[in-house]
Amino acid sequence: MPGIFDYAAIARVQQANDIVDVVSEHVSLKKNGREMVGLCPFHEDHKPSMNVSPTKQIFKCFACGAGGDVLKFVQMRENLTFPQAVERLAERAGIQLDTVRRAQPQATKQAGDVDPNMLARLNAWATEFFKRSLSDPEKGAVAREYLASRKISPESIATWRLGVGPNVADALARAAAANGKIPTRLLQQAGLTGANGQDRFVNRLMFPISDVTGRIIGFGGRTLSDTGAKYINSPATPLFDKSNTLYGLEQARHRIVQTGTAVVVEGYTDVIMAHQFGCTNVVATLGTSFTTGHGRILRRYAKRVVLVFDSDTAGMEAANRALEVCLSQKLDIKLGFVPEGKDPCEFLLAAGKEAFDRVVEEATDVLQFKWDRLAEVFKNDDSLAGRRAVLDELLQAVATGLASNNISALDSGLIVNRLSKIIGLPAREINADLTRRMGRVARVARSDAGEDGGRAIDWGQGLYAAAQREVLEVLVNEPGLCKTRQQEISESLFDVPVLRAVAGVLLDVLRSEGDFSLKSLLARTESVQVAECLVELQRVGEEKGNYRSRLGDALEVLSRRRDRSKVIVTNRGRKDAGAAETGDEAVGRQNPHSLGIL
Repeated sequence: MPGIFDYAAIARVQQANDIVDVVSEHVSLKKNGREMVGLCPFHEDHKPSMNVSPTKQIFKCFACGAGGDVLKFVQMRENLTFPQAVERLAERAGIQLDTVRRAQPQATKQAGDVDPNMLARLNAWATEFFKRSLSDPEKGAVAREYLASRKISPESIATWRLGVGPNVADALARAAAANGKIPTRLLQQAGLTGANGQDRFVNRLMFPISDVTGRIIGFGGRTLSDTGAKYINSPATPLFDKSNTLYGLEQARHRIVQTGTAVVVEGYTDVIMAHQFGCTNVVATLGTSFTTGHGRILRRYAKRVVLVFDSDTAGMEAANRALEVCLSQKLDIKLGFVPEGKDPCEFLLAAGKEAFDRVVEEATDVLQFKWDRLAEVFKNDDSLAGRRAVLDELLQAVATGLASNNISALDSGLIVNRLSKIIGLPAREINADLTRRMGRVARVARSDAGEDGGRAIDWGQGLYAAAQREVLEVLVNEPGLCKTRQQEISESLFDVPVLRAVAGVLLDVLRSEGDFSLKSLLARTESVQVAECLVELQRVGEEKGNYRSRLGDALEVLSRRRDRSKVIVTNRGRKDAGAAETGDEAVGRQNPHSLGIL
């Protein structure tokens, strides 16, 4: 039961956030009949397994079982508590909830808890502080000079909400103290100040980092002096993990979905300049190697990924590391390189949009890139270690691509035959090596996803558990039948833990006044698992239909069980009590096919 908002407020927030719009901020959806489908973000999904219903306002993954309403989606996707998800979506819809807040029980507050919504609001405040500092004639002078030298336009500065951390050790901390409503502890939890109370971002050009909904989740800061690291990011927080964040995704996601292509660069200014020139499907990693998390994110929006990195040695190595990640994520991956000595930002300024577009269009296929690297090393490097390393790279890429069905057997065969001629090993030995590598790749993938890849729910075993489930399947689809059999239906019927939890919510709602719908029912439960069960029960029950007859049969089975239990209790201690049939045996012999579940 919601702890800090009343049901009217929750329903209002739920109503104001269309589930298709919200899910589309995280996953690329396509129309499939009356529903939308997309890759499920809650497991390693390689084909569209998640359905989103605009009419029912629910989502359901048919692979891992995740399901619920818009509130549960945000709760799960952003790792929030139920009240935090309500607050998050209220902010998204511009709904003020302060007037309907209830006192939160002190017992639920933990001293170490960090509220992601509070962090987001603090980051928004800090963004405005940095923007004001950039506009200040004195504090922002050096940063404005740098931006002018990089030809970043005033429009881009506004669009990307750029700012500056003043060249004072505690400027932000003092501004927060003057505000009077920002705890010192929260500044530290957000990574804006250190344990010493001084600012993390001093004399740095500030790049706010947003999630796909526009919420500021962290910051990147470029030094404006010769001291310290060139770039630093916010530390990991409940909102921010750079290994699972792409800069510019908020601005680029719509174009990525339209074109089916995501272009990945390495730097903040590379992204900003690309968008300034009209290349609006460009995003960047955040000073880290391209990770599996980045690949998973892009897979939800794009079919193809083109990596555009510097053509120096560091850029080549970064691209090489990213290739295997993209192959394992079943992304069509290509590599484009700007001329050596220039980064994408400089290249755009020197050559323009058409030249950059050509780099993307003429990007090299992953296998060709790997083969070219091998050919170059075998031509110029006589060392055994160098040749072995590049050969290992190629074989690992092929094995990863084969394991994820991203490389065809024909392409693999051609590579193996060419390798056999170059290195003098029989093709069968190379194939055996690939088979061993594919096994390791598959094991790692299973380990990352969890062995079953799913969200197992214990529905209970046997006839009585099935009858309990049948009652709930009927009532969630035909709630009016509850009144016709209300004397027979109570929470005491349910002894399977998950079904008892579902029954508690369902029966409470059915007994209250007001319209009943799955959507309103889901708004009344904080539990993600109960929500998943409700969605599954509704789906299965709807497919079976024949509600009145099924309810009668199920209640008859459960009634006999209750009566049987009374007999056993009455006869306890009698000599022949141990010979009594179990409830399952008796009911099964009397009426083995009375339920559709048998």
